[in-house]
Amino acid sequence: MDWAVVIAGGSGSRFWPLSSPTRPKQLLPLAGSRTTAQETLDRLQGLIPPSRTLVVTNAQLAPMMIAHLQLDPANVLIEPRSASTGPALIWATAEILKRDPSAAVLALHADWAIGDQAAFAATAETALFAARNHDRLVTVGIVPSRPETGYGYIVPGPPLGADARAVARFTEKPDAATALELIADGALWNSGLFAWTAPRLLAEVRAHTPEVAPHLIHLAEGNVAEFFASVTSITIDVGVLERSQAVAVVPGHFDWDDIGTWEALARVRSRDADGNVVVGPVTVFESRDCITWSDGTPVVVSGMRDAIVIAANDRVLVLNRSAAADLKRTLAALPPEVRDIS
Repeated sequence: MDWAVVIAGGSGSRFWPLSSPTRPKQLLPLAGSRTTAQETLDRLQGLIPPSRTLVVTNAQLAPMMIAHLQLDPANVLIEPRSASTGPALIWATAEILKRDPSAAVLALHADWAIGDQAAFAATAETALFAARNHDRLVTVGIVPSRPETGYGYIVPGPPLGADARAVARFTEKPDAATALELIADGALWNSGLFAWTAPRLLAEVRAHTPEVAPHLIHLAEGNVAEFFASVTSITIDVGVLERSQAVAVVPGHFDWDDIGTWEALARVRSRDADGNVVVGPVTVFESRDCITWSDGTPVVVSGMRDAIVIAANDRVLVLNRSAAADLKRTLAALPPEVRDIS
């Protein structure tokens, strides 16, 4: 049977001051009226049932995720510590293997915006089929809409059949000129939407991931705490997919965004005639291409261009859109009494 693993940890500090420990990024309605976590489970409807969906999160967020998404606590996996996507997805896959030895796994994140749900579902089904049919780790590559420098790229190799191609190589976050060259050569964005059978992933981990492989014994013994205490933090991309020769890619023809910074709202939300994104009690006057959000305090933005203005949790943030990706650096420089939100 097919299973899903949803990665839903982290606080989303790049959405400060709206995001907080008690209301992290995945519990915010960033792309529309529903939270990104709700939208993630919505798009699995008709594809994989909640009973076969595991959500990986941390101890602080678990109660909120269970209540917010009405999850079965047995399907919520609580990481003892954050060790990136590699150990999280390997643990979840090992857990699925215990519950269903014939499982194929679809792995996704709880903070994406997807434009075409039907196309997403069709692509996910193709990826799961390819994972079984070709016995490979499958990544979904999104057909690029721009020379994005913040994403990784996948260069497809020879066809494996009508449904998938081998992966020639991965390229991580190229500069703009290289991104244009990659797109011209048919490269795809590495979305982080994966499919594999449980035995194949664990076999590839044993062969290629020394940061994790020696510690799989702890999962076999049911000692999750010792597994996380022993492994080295590493992403699933770097730790497994970029090292393995058993990787395939399936193209995704749908709008996809990982909503990584405030800047992404200009892509995933509607804009007014002057290119402004407005959420909450905000008045925009003679301003263009601004992103404004207020959680209740009336805000007036006048005579601005390319600005981000956020009023939330008794804080106000004003920055240029070009600086959105560097918000973590700004937060690191703030005094704790300003930065920290309870």
